[in-house]
Amino acid sequence: MNLSARRRVVVLGTGGTIASRLDDSGAATPVELVGGLVAGLDLGDAAVVTRDLFVKDSSTLTTADQALIVAGVADALADPDVVGVVVTHGTDTAEETAYLLDLVHTDPRPVVLTGAQRPSDAPDADGPGNLRDALTVAADPAAAGLGVLVVFDGLVLAARGTRKVHTHETAAFAQPDGGPLGRIVDGRLVVDRQPAHREHLDVVRGIEQIRVDIAAVYPGVDGTALAAFADAGARGIVLVATGSGNANPAIVAAVAELTRRGVVVALTTRVDTGPVAGIYGGGGGGADLIAAGAVPLGTLRAGQGRTLLLALLAALGDPGQVRAALPAYVD
Repeated sequence: MNLSARRRVVVLGTGGTIASRLDDSGAATPVELVGGLVAGLDLGDAAVVTRDLFVKDSSTLTTADQALIVAGVADALADPDVVGVVVTHGTDTAEETAYLLDLVHTDPRPVVLTGAQRPSDAPDADGPGNLRDALTVAADPAAAGLGVLVVFDGLVLAARGTRKVHTHETAAFAQPDGGPLGRIVDGRLVVDRQPAHREHLDVVRGIEQIRVDIAAVYPGVDGTALAAFADAGARGIVLVATGSGNANPAIVAAVAELTRRGVVVALTTRVDTGPVAGIYGGGGGGADLIAAGAVPLGTLRAGQGRTLLLALLAALGDPGQVRAALPAYVD
């Protein structure tokens, strides 16, 4: 079978544990190019084209690196012969990159992120199986229209709402509010459901020039961190509150001041599952934070909430427009 008769999938390499080997000190270091990761895999009827964007640990990625991945995916999909794209990525920040891609991805062809929890030279390396599954999904017509996906440990997850849920087990990712879209069974894609909803932005430019920070709520916290982030140039801050989205009077006052200054504050929680809601008052509850200007993020947690704020600020600019737009992107 010649190349033109086969389903062509582009695999973009960015590093991560899947591309790592153990060095002399026993530390896993990304060194492998993506062509080496694909070599030796059973690719079925897919013809694979590999490209390396960079080779990094995903904990070191910058917003500019993520913008480069977005551009790389768009470039790959500019070829009408390509049926899907796979991105190999470190697990630490895969949920943020996946969601950023999904926000700007309107093409029906699938984009699939995958990676590994174990280095490529480990005797029980999970990268080859995850990559094989990702290629299976990217080449399958049944994946059309599902958007950007995270394929890991046999699960097929929608980008939006997916989070890393374990530091080292191979079952690293889950979608706590919703569950997987499907799974790989006997080497085949089985789709159980469609994404609950997907919202899109126009192509986001200049995202790497925007600062959005994350601040935590804990007993006794005051507004020092929030003010410092704003003074450093933050245009948005994700507030990781307690419970259903609660803090204290000092944080409520800080949120009101930041809102007055034109800084967008988005409200999430440190709790694993469930939506943010303005249930409590009394000077520091979620209802008070929302009244002060904070915008609830629904079930989105800090990483993807920050990604959404970055994208909206890049696309819309005006903080009032961003605050008004945010509710349409959360559940």
